[in-house]
Amino acid sequence: MHLGFRIKAQVSRLSSTFGDFSGTKTMDLVTKTLFLCLAFALREAAPVQDSANDAAVPDRCTGIEFDAITPDDKGNALFFKDGHIWKGFHGPAQLSSEHFKELTGHVDAAFRMHNTGNPDDHDHIYLFMGDKVFSYFNQSLEEGYPKQIQEDFPGVPAHLDAAVECPKGECIADSVLFFKGQDVYVYDITTKTVKTKAWSHLPSCTSIFRWLEHYYCFHGHNFTRFHPVTGEVVGEYPKDTRNYFMRCPNFGHGSNHKPVKCSEVKLDAATTDDTGRTYFFSGSSYMRQDTHRDGFHNFPIIRGWKEVTNGVDAVFSYTNKIYLIKGDQIYIYKADAHFTLIEGYPKTVKEELGIEGHVDAAFVCPTENVAHIFQGNRMRDVDLTATPRIIVQDRPLPLSDIDAGLCGADGIKLFKGSQYYSYESPMILAMGRIAPRPAHITSAMMACED
Repeated sequence: MHLGFRIKAQVSRLSSTFGDFSGTKTMDLVTKTLFLCLAFALREAAPVQDSANDAAVPDRCTGIEFDAITPDDKGNALFFKDGHIWKGFHGPAQLSSEHFKELTGHVDAAFRMHNTGNPDDHDHIYLFMGDKVFSYFNQSLEEGYPKQIQEDFPGVPAHLDAAVECPKGECIADSVLFFKGQDVYVYDITTKTVKTKAWSHLPSCTSIFRWLEHYYCFHGHNFTRFHPVTGEVVGEYPKDTRNYFMRCPNFGHGSNHKPVKCSEVKLDAATTDDTGRTYFFSGSSYMRQDTHRDGFHNFPIIRGWKEVTNGVDAVFSYTNKIYLIKGDQIYIYKADAHFTLIEGYPKTVKEELGIEGHVDAAFVCPTENVAHIFQGNRMRDVDLTATPRIIVQDRPLPLSDIDAGLCGADGIKLFKGSQYYSYESPMILAMGRIAPRPAHITSAMMACED
């Protein structure tokens, strides 16, 4: 119906209701009503407009290609796609501008700077768009940004495909790897020099993610793991991202990953290495935490220590090595970026530590040269500087059958089932005759549900 006919119909109905339009009050009422009718008719006559801001929110479980991936300064993984961000490995997408208000579109590449020698730059997030680079810390744009990429990273091209940080030890020097097509620009952050490589064997990476010292090239909805120095690919790749880096229905974590309740936790071993990484072992898996901000991550034990195929009974760390005990065997690994079994191992626990019988738990405190070994209700201290190793102290304990032990700056924790007992020092533990009141393991301590 045309607009004119709608208004006439309204007038006709009003006439039949009020009769002749005589009298001031009647005329006022009719006039106001006609204006309302006109407004209503105009609203209905106007065409519906699609808003540019109403674009569908992407769903990463449908299988999409990410624009960029990086951890933020608090350790949360950020996944970028067409003006949206996913924070972490599960949950819906949000607008990029909610996290980085200056961002208005597609992000070409992103990385978190690793530069411990420069605290003003370390852990800053770098985002690349066209020929510009943005530097953020705590979601705030640093003064002077955005800049031309050449100002911060001379020799690095514009319109990048991907970028990733590569600390010294994993790369030859503290570096950033920039990807464009099949070319890789290795930028040394100390000398500000660039070396170019061609890795034609890799897929075209639209984003790169460094996660727990491993490097992943994302392409389409798949990923390929590679070595950051040689580009070598080892293993069966590509693999579907949805099985590993997000929780999706009917995929990997989405269908199978169910966090254990804290009340059901049963540890086999625990240790903190010389770099501050903490490991909790249970069954055929272990959880590792680099820092509290990075959270815990689960892996099969054979991924880190491929010779240990049947779980562990006890673990401790000492002088950049990690000792894993299973049955009467002990495996000693050099604790670099990747664990390497020391030649000549495994050996028997008796041969290495002078201990006979099943070992329940073990720990070494950071400032000591003594391994505290738990067997039943006894703690036996082994001098790790002696050759051969000798037991220097053997004491009874008010506790028995300990599952795991951990010693750090906050004291000692002895784990038994889903509870743990706290002691200030090995001396207080050795001299105690009454066990302290246990506390319960919580989600703040490890990846479990309260």
